[in-house]
Amino acid sequence: MNTADFDYELPPEFIAQSPAEPRDSARLLVMDRQTGALSHRAFREVRSYFRPGDLLVMNDSRVIPARIKARKITGGAVEILLLRRAAPLTWEVLIGGKAVRLGSKLEVEGRPGLSAVVMQEFEDARRIVQFSEPITPLMESVGSVPLPPYIREPLADPERYQTVYSKILGSAAAPTAGLHFTPELLASLAAAGVRQAFVTLHIGLDTFAPITEDRIEAHAIHTEWCQLPRETAMAVNETRAAGGRVIAVGTTAVRVLESAARVPLGEFQKTGRTGPLGPSAAAKVQGFIQPVLGNTDLFITPGFEFKIVTGMITNFHLPRSTLVLLVSAFAGRDPLLAAYEQAKAEGYRFYSFGDAMLIL
Repeated sequence: MNTADFDYELPPEFIAQSPAEPRDSARLLVMDRQTGALSHRAFREVRSYFRPGDLLVMNDSRVIPARIKARKITGGAVEILLLRRAAPLTWEVLIGGKAVRLGSKLEVEGRPGLSAVVMQEFEDARRIVQFSEPITPLMESVGSVPLPPYIREPLADPERYQTVYSKILGSAAAPTAGLHFTPELLASLAAAGVRQAFVTLHIGLDTFAPITEDRIEAHAIHTEWCQLPRETAMAVNETRAAGGRVIAVGTTAVRVLESAARVPLGEFQKTGRTGPLGPSAAAKVQGFIQPVLGNTDLFITPGFEFKIVTGMITNFHLPRSTLVLLVSAFAGRDPLLAAYEQAKAEGYRFYSFGDAMLIL
């Protein structure tokens, strides 16, 4: 497949610079993926598209205060963006600043005595650094929540770049499809018989990077840590056995669910230990899953067979990105790009703080 086939033009004025207030006042473009028909609603009206017995699966990862200011020994300003922890003192980071090479020592602002040494250097801005003491418990005092580079306006309340259900620190960027939910909206869905379950996927910045290769097959997908807990696996299996729909909030939840569907069941399946479903009910479930914990490198592109996800809530994504590919795999490339053009014509807001799509 050609990467250029997943490109589109987006004038800068369509990129949302601030979140909708309140959260559920964002607009919602609803797509019927069987017919391609589109409807225009407010996000708070999303509950009218759910049925009792449906399952809403959300990513409860929380954005870490990953942006840290530092200085070189020579006094030059440097910005450290934490990507992922490799060991208690060691992190993969992005470095903003000149001539930060192997062996460079960086003094962290806001914490006298805290420093980092570059232990490994890559061709791009990525580095492996080792801090002089564990940075994790110090993030709140020395770091700030990072925003994507296309957001130029400062954020008055850092919590607006967190979902209301975020819990587990670990992401370098927010699972933005969930930013539209309020506690009241979630409570109203629960009262209507819509079950809710959580997965965790810690998002790296590679998620949002455009694909630079001409051919999609040449792109090396990013690897991200994820967890699908036992109670979520049970909820998915029960929902599917009862004929309900599994609706993922965001591409990250999709990746976790579909990754779990591809883990061999092994002894769990052979022994018939299927939990409350019982072996006979489980046998009727296509895409029966069990808990998973570890890294996923699942690359979802058009032609992918979805085994679990039957509906998706997502934002409007960057052109030529793995996220556009994933949503195209679910909705179809031509219908999705046509929906994006309609969204532009209707003045929808794009990217992290933008409006949402519901694809059923």
